[in-house]
Amino acid sequence: MQEFLSAILAGASGEEIAAIPIPESYRASFVKRDETDMFEGMESEDKDPRKSLHVGEVPTPELAPDEAYIAVMASAINFNTVWTSIFEPLPTFGFLDRLGREGVWGARHALDYHVVGSDASAVVLQVGSAVRNWGPGDKVTVHCNYVDDQSPTAHDDSILADNQRIWGFETNFGGLADLAVVKANQLMPKPAHLSWEEAAVNALCNSTSYRMLVSHNGAPITQGDKVLVWGASGGLGAYAVQYCLNGGATPVGVVSSQSKVDLLHELGVEAVIDRKAANYRFWKDEHTQDESEWRRLGKDIRGLVGDDVDIVFEHPGRQTMGASVFAAKRGGTIVTCAATSGYMIEYDNRHLWMKLKTIKGSHFANYREAWDANQLVCEGKILPPLSAVHTLDNVGDAAYQVHRNLHEGKIGVLCLAPEEGLGIDDHELRQRVGEDRITLFRRHGA
Repeated sequence: MQEFLSAILAGASGEEIAAIPIPESYRASFVKRDETDMFEGMESEDKDPRKSLHVGEVPTPELAPDEAYIAVMASAINFNTVWTSIFEPLPTFGFLDRLGREGVWGARHALDYHVVGSDASAVVLQVGSAVRNWGPGDKVTVHCNYVDDQSPTAHDDSILADNQRIWGFETNFGGLADLAVVKANQLMPKPAHLSWEEAAVNALCNSTSYRMLVSHNGAPITQGDKVLVWGASGGLGAYAVQYCLNGGATPVGVVSSQSKVDLLHELGVEAVIDRKAANYRFWKDEHTQDESEWRRLGKDIRGLVGDDVDIVFEHPGRQTMGASVFAAKRGGTIVTCAATSGYMIEYDNRHLWMKLKTIKGSHFANYREAWDANQLVCEGKILPPLSAVHTLDNVGDAAYQVHRNLHEGKIGVLCLAPEEGLGIDDHELRQRVGEDRITLFRRHGA
């Protein structure tokens, strides 16, 4: 891979890159099948990704006709990598085994190690015989919707496909590595004004937030809407508040510290709640929620924006869902894509049915949604919430930071890129967008 790196840094042509042989192995971050019980009996918060995420050489798989080899310059940490590393809610090897039963190309994935990672900025090295729109030397970002378009269920909205998967979580050969294998329909143009690490952090969370708040498949905002955004300085919420601001809606951001309040104010979010300072106690104990605390949240929201919210951008799950259902206005929508605080949720159904509210599920994005969301990043209309950068050798530390919520925005990981700040091609656009805005989360995360 060092020969590829030297060629990329030297600005080699696509023909020159295509002439370099693909190595027989590459450096990657992975978990092991025979270690899936290493945290057995431990509480979730005590499980340590630094113990389960390994970095070492793995064999290079054969390339399918609709795939590409890519040199991963940088990647990022998402919660699905944390879940994989702590083997919750179940080990991901079951996903790989199911994929392995789908045919010869699927069988490559069912291994005793799982290369993780669902984000990447990269350079295409080689493409399969069926790939039309991409070639060696192309600078790309990668979205994680992994789908077989031969199934009729994959059409109209591919995220509804009966065999839809998330690359690097439900498939092998993910992005936290020097090389990765992706389907051609995962590739998108790299934003030319961003560095490799800035470009790498966007695809998963940005696309997810786009589907939830912009696409007709979610709970699309309209001008004047008020939107409650949990974790508004985090990986998902940081994009959600930007879509609200861009679309004429009013975000009400919920964060956990004064420094995060300040960050959102600088981003342009006026209505911000510091939940730590407010000291909400939505749960009296592990079995009983406190409706008076829901009411206090609702009062605080109305004090900021004058009304209940039209939409709740929900992803913490168990900790907040009861409050989310209560806080949405009559006829409002709670759109949810995750459950980082627990999957088994509870809420008072009277507040749902008697006030005609809707809970809408959303899961990542289809190719069109991911492409459109990426285009907004390419145009400088959506900023990358990159707050910290680690090297691939320290991927366990990066995942630990996310697992313990010790970060803001997104944590990037340098893979093949030897240092930060490389890969910027459009300096004029970068200047127009503004260095201070592009590096906003990095400055606050320092």
